[in-house]
Amino acid sequence: MSPTTDSSLAGKTALVTGGASGLGAEICRCLAAAGARVVATDVRTEPLEQLVGEVRRAGGDIEAARLDVLDGDAAEALVHDVRARHGRLDFLVNNAGTDKTLAIDELSVADIDRVLGVNLRGPFVLSRAAFPLLRAQGGGYIVNIVSTAAKRAWANASAYHASKWGLLGLSHALHVEARPFGIKVTALLAGGMRTPFILDRFPDTPLANLQDPRNVAETIRFLLAMPGESVVPELMVVPMRETSWP
Repeated sequence: MSPTTDSSLAGKTALVTGGASGLGAEICRCLAAAGARVVATDVRTEPLEQLVGEVRRAGGDIEAARLDVLDGDAAEALVHDVRARHGRLDFLVNNAGTDKTLAIDELSVADIDRVLGVNLRGPFVLSRAAFPLLRAQGGGYIVNIVSTAAKRAWANASAYHASKWGLLGLSHALHVEARPFGIKVTALLAGGMRTPFILDRFPDTPLANLQDPRNVAETIRFLLAMPGESVVPELMVVPMRETSWP
């Protein structure tokens, strides 16, 4: 295993959504290298299977599960299936996300329904399914991947902003409800990263203004390995030269 193997994560089970590429793939690599058992999910099966092969060749414990987070029934069923097969679910990382970069008068109702469905409703459904399982086993961790878009606004991103501000609010509400049961909840606000999510849509973005997604993934590993008596409800990780954040 990698030198980043962390005994506090060894044998723990992590469910990661949107794991096929970008930040999600780095989270899967990082947690597997730290000794966790990773269930990587995505709607795209081919890159997901490629990731699983790569991580397994490196000695990591990982499996793939196709999941469209818009399918609430499938999301709930997967959470219970993971618990049934592995005996527990320790970490849920709600990473799957989407965007529709259009002016508000060009957005359709279907557009905003999809963005809110993936970015906000999906984390709600998965967290709701995981919550009683984590409570019954005496604790666990939910990490919601938010964005600096939950703190500032820019043009042609109203659907994305609405979803991420909502996810930040959901995260804090879950944090309040979860603490009495030993469940930690963190809203991780990630700044711009060198991932397809940005570069496929905005290829002219200067790479120096973006951060390596591995840095954000390592931050998540750090959070999950923190002592049980402490929790970080909200954390922002931005590039040193982030232009969307002062």
